[in-house]
Amino acid sequence: MIWLTWRQFRTQAAVMSAAVAVLAATLAVTGPQLADLYRTAGSSLVDQVSSSDQTLYYTGLLVVLAVPAVIGMFWGAPLISRELETGTHYLAWNQGVTRTRWLATKLGLGAAASMTAAGLAALAVSWWSSPIDQAVNGGGATDTYFPRLDPVAFAARGVVPMAHAAFAFVLGVALGLVIRRTLAAMATTLVAYTAVQITVPMWIRPHLAASDQTTVPITTGIPISIQEDAKEVVAHPEVPGAWETSQQTLNAAGQPSSLPSSFAECIRTESGSPTAQQFDGCIADLGAQGYQQQVTYQPAGNFWTLQWAETGLYLAIALALTGFCAWWIRRRVT
Repeated sequence: MIWLTWRQFRTQAAVMSAAVAVLAATLAVTGPQLADLYRTAGSSLVDQVSSSDQTLYYTGLLVVLAVPAVIGMFWGAPLISRELETGTHYLAWNQGVTRTRWLATKLGLGAAASMTAAGLAALAVSWWSSPIDQAVNGGGATDTYFPRLDPVAFAARGVVPMAHAAFAFVLGVALGLVIRRTLAAMATTLVAYTAVQITVPMWIRPHLAASDQTTVPITTGIPISIQEDAKEVVAHPEVPGAWETSQQTLNAAGQPSSLPSSFAECIRTESGSPTAQQFDGCIADLGAQGYQQQVTYQPAGNFWTLQWAETGLYLAIALALTGFCAWWIRRRVT
């Protein structure tokens, strides 16, 4: 059964392995030079990275982020749906292979291969990017590179990509088992996986570890932007490597408050956008009235706590989906 499953699976595995190998080889060639540059430049490394290395940085991010989605679509979704659609599953079941064993073999081999592929890609990218990550955590500019805790970079670092891959694979299998049409299952898997990847960083990940708070005066000395037609301000205090998860404006009494209407009037100009001098003047007026900004954030030191917590979350969901698959194939597939 294992041999048969491998024969059905080997083409997809070979393509993914080749792509990861090419990425790892490219990073292995260029990584030592980047590490040497960090040893001499420190946090200023972010200003000295070449354009080719910058391209590799973003390519690595995109590859690791894409691997679980590709696995779910092209490994997980067709694994069962293709056999149910063509009726080839009866061949195995009529030769003494139980449904549970048939499913367990496919899930076990596929999940192991998925986690291995995602893990190797994440390991290579995390190793290569570590000098840039350290420079950013040390206070380097973040307008070009992401802190490790940023939702984009977080999903491409550490052990989380392996859990994402396992979840995506089992999700694809479960949807293929229910839908029983390969193309429909592949499309649904991509949509469902993308929805989860948006939901978790926005509403779940911020609560997986204890966050910190800081209250800063609204002043021109701190980077500040405005949102929602001057109804909200966003402050960015100097907390290197942190992930800002929420903001709250406080009045002079320290109570949550909306911005005064005078602020919207202050920054409103005939041209539509205030000049830098006008904007600074409006911000200074808010500060003079005692307005402050309370910023909730995950500090850089919570990186591994969040990594292991999210890994456990995704693996638990994958196990739950596995149990669902076992129940469905025994009770609902004929």
